[in-house]
Amino acid sequence: MELEQWKTEIIKRALAEGLIHDPGWLEKKDEPMPVWAVLEVALLLLEKLDPPCATYD
Repeated sequence: MELEQWKTEIIKRALAEGLIHDPGWLEKKDEPMPVWAVLEVALLLLEKLDPPCATYD
C-alpha cells in the first residue's frame, strides 16, 4: 500500500460506516480535527455500540 494510501482508506471506511459525514476530510487527511468533530465521531460511535432502546414488538 502506498505510503499515504492507508490514511485515505481509513477516511473512506469512516465515511462508509457513518462515523464522519464530510468527504472533504479526504483532502485534509493530515490536518488536525477540531474538538467538536472528534466529539461528534465519539458520540456517533457510542450510538452505534449502544443504540437507543427499542421494543421488539
